Amino acid sequence: MPAARESLLDAAYTALARRPWSAVRMVDVAAAAGVSRQTLYNEFGSKDGLARALVRREADGYLAGVDRALAGHSDPRDRLTATAEWTTSAARENSLVRAMLTGCWSERLPSPALTAVPSTSAVPAQRRADGPLPSPGDFVTLVRDRAVTVLAGPGTPKSDTVDLARSCELAVRLALSCVAAPPGEGGVADLVRSALRRQPG
Repeated sequence: MPAARESLLDAAYTALARRPWSAVRMVDVAAAAGVSRQTLYNEFGSKDGLARALVRREADGYLAGVDRALAGHSDPRDRLTATAEWTTSAARENSLVRAMLTGCWSERLPSPALTAVPSTSAVPAQRRADGPLPSPGDFVTLVRDRAVTVLAGPGTPKSDTVDLARSCELAVRLALSCVAAPPGEGGVADLVRSALRRQPG
């Protein structure tokens, strides 16, 4: 029931924008999505299951944005700059993405354990949500590795790949620092471009 699942996640996200997670009621989420409470429980199992699924969806959405940023330019530095800009804008606009990237979960947000939880769900998407959720360090690795895969051409020497990975990780970590402490004029783009000019390649 993918359409109902997405509607329920949309309803939960909207509810979270209006009130703390502790005040979000399952019955209200079901009603806003136009489905029965039983459908909600069949999909997610519990409010904790709903929280994990919501966090997983927002993590996937952030990483899909990273992929788009990396594909949007031909110059490698422009690709990394776009990725850094996406990271800061996604964190600014989405409190769950910000919490995932920084590890700072406010009392308004759900804060599911990052470790896997036992899953008895028959729903494949929920079994995935019940698996491990990425930590801030995991996101650095995921984004860095995606960037290296896109930017390293076939036959790239290992030493060049190591340098490239270092440049990619630098761009990601600069973006995360700008999430925690927003930069002034020029924003994250100027910082990343300046840093990458000093890097090999």
